[in-house]
Amino acid sequence: MTNITQSKDRRTSVDVVFDHLYDEISSLNLLPGDKISEADIAARFGVSRQPVRDAFSRLENLDLLLIRPQRATEVKRFSSREITKSRFVRAAVESEVLRRAAAECDAIGAAQLEANLLLQTAVTEARQYDKFGDLDYQFHQTLCEIGKVDFAFEIIKQEKANVDRLCMLSLSKEDRMSMLLEDHKAIKDCVCNHDAEGAVAAGMLHLSRLDATIEAISEANADYFDP
Repeated sequence: MTNITQSKDRRTSVDVVFDHLYDEISSLNLLPGDKISEADIAARFGVSRQPVRDAFSRLENLDLLLIRPQRATEVKRFSSREITKSRFVRAAVESEVLRRAAAECDAIGAAQLEANLLLQTAVTEARQYDKFGDLDYQFHQTLCEIGKVDFAFEIIKQEKANVDRLCMLSLSKEDRMSMLLEDHKAIKDCVCNHDAEGAVAAGMLHLSRLDATIEAISEANADYFDP
């Protein structure tokens, strides 16, 4: 049993349960269509059902869980329409982020991006898919901060959540980390050189990398997707 009362930070029991399930779903330890029990999760964490119910609700709002009355809660299957929507929104937001980052980037921002890329290089060589995902988030968050639009990352993060599982599935089945790392390096170079349109072009190429993978996964694992 995970004793959440030993948490030394200010996270609530809802936060702890949410974070655990989010990681399990994003990392594909819980697959699309898998059923999860409110009672089982409450027992595992030693809490009442209410915080679990609240965590489930947050995950449902991220389109990661399907909650139906009198039926088992299950991990949400992929929706082609939602994936298309999420990628459209992210492309629009991230294009503006990259333009602003290229305009605002200074020596401190450049150093932050370079430090992140050094870590990405290390985990790529070690083939640590989960750590690469975390650094990917940090890289895009740093770009938002450099562009002085830190609030934009909340939108990017929310839309990324809808495709994170596909990203993890593709990272684990293909040698895609090296390609994504090179994309990040190209984005960094353009941002640091104040090349706004070059940064946008590199960013859109980066986002397009998943197109063929989505098609291949939908054909090989049709049960992962809504009918």
